[in-house]
Amino acid sequence: MENKHMRILLVEDNEGDIMLLKEAFEDASMEHELIIVNDGEQALNYLNKEFPFEKAETPDIIVLDINLPKMNGHEVLHYIKSHATFKSIPVTILTTSSSSKDIDEAYQNYVNSYITKPVEVEDFSNVVSSIEDYWLNLAKLPTKVHVK
Repeated sequence: MENKHMRILLVEDNEGDIMLLKEAFEDASMEHELIIVNDGEQALNYLNKEFPFEKAETPDIIVLDINLPKMNGHEVLHYIKSHATFKSIPVTILTTSSSSKDIDEAYQNYVNSYITKPVEVEDFSNVVSSIEDYWLNLAKLPTKVHVK
């Protein structure tokens, strides 16, 4: 199998979860670049290459929390999936919410997958392995999106 490189945009504001996810991604076997932004506005600034992300490269996938400051994950997802330039980027919601309202709203806004954050620390590695295996080994991703 060819060695693929994946650029992952993680939109997460919880420092503890960021640390766990960074460790889990570092333990994963895929070659990747993990870009972390801490709120919904930063996520859109990153995607649109606005200050301070003018040289940002478009991610291959986005891992998005729902409960974010400034602009929540549902608003970010709605923006991504209604914007012609970004709508083909796969988005996985990774959140503490298992509410059917949040799940339904996410799928109504065309999320690609919805995962509830595990309670046990060691289970974060399993979640990352699943994301890695699915998006890198099984799914066929669209060609790169280029934003000016």
